[in-house]
Order: sequence, then structure tokens, then C-alpha cells
Amino acid sequence: MAIDLLISADWVLPIEPAGALPEHSLAIDAGRIVDLLPTAEAERRYPADQQLCLPGHALLPGFVNAHSHAAMSLLRGLADDLPLKTWLREHIWPTEGRWLSEAFVRDGTRLALAEMLRGGTTTFNDMYLFPDVTAHYVQQVGLRACIGLVVLDFPTPWARDADEYLSKGLALFDELKGDPLLRTALAPHAPYTVGDAPLRRIATLAAELELPVHMHVHETATEVAEAVEAQGRRPLARLDALGLLGPQLMAVHMTQLTAEEIARLAERGVHVVHCPQSNLKLASGICPVRNLLKAGVNVALGTDGAASNNDLDMLGELRTAALLAKGSSGDATAVPAEQALAMATLHGARALGLDQEIGSLRPGKAADVIAIDLDRTETTPHYDPASAIVYSAGREAVTHVWVAGRPLLHQRRLTTLDEADLRCRAHEWATRIGADTGAA
Repeated sequence: MAIDLLISADWVLPIEPAGALPEHSLAIDAGRIVDLLPTAEAERRYPADQQLCLPGHALLPGFVNAHSHAAMSLLRGLADDLPLKTWLREHIWPTEGRWLSEAFVRDGTRLALAEMLRGGTTTFNDMYLFPDVTAHYVQQVGLRACIGLVVLDFPTPWARDADEYLSKGLALFDELKGDPLLRTALAPHAPYTVGDAPLRRIATLAAELELPVHMHVHETATEVAEAVEAQGRRPLARLDALGLLGPQLMAVHMTQLTAEEIARLAERGVHVVHCPQSNLKLASGICPVRNLLKAGVNVALGTDGAASNNDLDMLGELRTAALLAKGSSGDATAVPAEQALAMATLHGARALGLDQEIGSLRPGKAADVIAIDLDRTETTPHYDPASAIVYSAGREAVTHVWVAGRPLLHQRRLTTLDEADLRCRAHEWATRIGADTGAA
């Protein structure tokens, strides 16, 4: 059978099943994985228009960044070393109020896409204003994404109130319905920024349109305490009463959870998105990942935005997740390397409802594939490729990225973005924002 592309590597980590396959190849045609088999057999069975041999490399599914604010890359490092409430209310929101525009989202998104691709991310789940602009540039560049239809109670340059946010968001949902690489999610920002009436409508829309709901929940102890003081119940209990606890919900952060809440999340099929580096940097708390996984909750990984992380590095995130789970639980077996890789790939795909399409290298799935060079000083020697990737490799080891079989990174060079131009635009924004905020 003639195919478009045959990629051969020293190792293939399909995620489904777990484990590493030595001297294997991926056969790809029309943007999908046709077969995964030993290289010698693949070369006999599949004549290819292009054959790429990558000695010393491991192939694995592209990372799924399950929580991001892509355009906030332009605010990287603007207000560091502050608690969440101070960082958000006294620095980030005022800066966004001054500078947020279509041009800001365009240039911030393009910068983020470049960074994500160079780190092996092929799919991201975004939550930011001007989502139509984000979607447009994702289409240009060729990544896969879930675009959040943001909802807030207060005005921003994107919309005046919850009704307008939803109206504009639903228009974008209709516009993107036929796009093979883009989908949408309803994205109420957080329980403390969206009232009961919009949340009830979101629960109804999610059921009617079969859309996921992407929301910050239980991010800090302060958030939970203030909700209890104001409403007499914890935010999760309120969301439950509003009909939002179910398989459609991607609850981000979740650092403050009781045993009863973990059991309820498992029972309802809620997905948790863990953002370990952002939570550590803002001192927001630690998500009880070990207990969630033991209860059967699907836990995915996200970077959060570069303004609070300060990067979009999924390799760094999955390493931190593995180490933090061990240190916080006192259990060195918590989140082993294979599980960390699954959290960064298949678990993220499952949270987005895309696990039949992406997240593992299984024949029939889309060819969202990355290659990581393990034949480097920093990863030599290695006895187990999964361990080498999780505990030793850095994102600079990602050499190739394909989305639906299309090469978007080739030998560390982006194929659909001009890096010099996007860096120049980012520097221009930094000069203006820095002068305005006194950060320059």
C-alpha cells in the first residue's frame, strides 16, 4: 500500500498501550495513522512518498495543553512573585483593560503558538477574550485547538455583559462547526466572576449543543473561603446545584478538595486540569493528583498562561506534575513516568472529548505526532525512554511536530510561522506595556 509518509525511530511510545516499542515506524496517509509496526516490516509493506528516519529519537503523540490563555504570552513576567488575587486584580486586569485589543490577541497568540509547537504541543484548550481572533490565527498556523467561549459578568473590550459574551461566543461556535482542527467550549471564567443565571444557561447550552465547559474552580483557599462566607457553600456545591458537575466539565486547578468532593467528581465524571507550575508560582495550593487518580478521576495537564507560569512548556509541566505528586503525597510511586506522559496526551484528549481522534498513536487516529531526540548529552545514557523524556529531556529536544500529518516543526524550524517577525512584534508590545506600567 502506497502512503504519504513513513516515520521510523529508535522508539515509539504509543501511550495506548503503555510502553515503548523499539525500532518501530508510523505509517501515515491522508493525515491519519495507518499502521504502527516494526521498521523492517514497515519498509517492506508501505512504499512512501516520503520516508523520514530519526535515529536516536522517540515518537509519541503530541502534547495536549488542557488549559491556556495563549495571548497572555505578551504579559510574560510582567508581575511576578505575587499571590493570585493581587496579581490578577491589581496588575493583570488593569493592564488588559488598557491594552487588550484584536492586535494584542493576534500577536500574543502567534507568539504562544510558536512556543507551544517548539515544545511539542499539538492541541491546546484556550480561554481568552477575542476568541475569534485566536481561532483565525490557529487556523493559519495549523494547530489543533479548543477555543473557549469566554463568559464574565463584567465588561471588557470584548463584550459588555454575560449575555453579549454568550451571543458572540455562540456565533463563533456556528462559524467553526465545520473546521476539522477546531472545536469550541463554553468558558465561564470562574465561580466568583460569573453569576447563577449565566451559569444555568451555560449548563443548558452545554447539554443542548454537546459542548464542554472549561472553568477555573477551587483555585485557592481564599476563593473557597470567600464563597462559603458569602453564600454558605463551597463553589463545587454551587456548581453541582446549577447542573454543571458532569462529564462536560473541565475543572481547572482544583487545589482545594475534600475527600467527599473527590468522590463526587469521580462519580459525576468531571475532568480535572492540573496546572502545577502556575499553582506553585502563585502559591495557590497543590492539586491532590494522587488521590484524584486513585478515585478514577481523569486528570489532564495544562500550563496556564505564560503570564503566571512563565512558559508554555508541557515537558516542564509533566515533570513538575510527577515530582509534585510524589513530594506532596509522600509516595515515590505516585504518577510514574508513563502516567505523566498519559496525563499530557491521552488524558487531555479525553477531557476535550477528542480521545477517539488524538492522544495516542493508534491506527485510525489523526497523525498528531512529535519526535524527541534522546541522543543528546542531557539524556545519555537512558535505560527507559519514558523515564528519559519525563525526567531528563527539555523542550529543546523536540525536533519534529506534525498535526494531522502536516509538518509544523521540522528539525527545530517552524514551517508556518515567521519567528523573527513574531519576536519583533512581542518586543514592541513589551516596550509599550513596560513604559505604561513602569516595568520597563
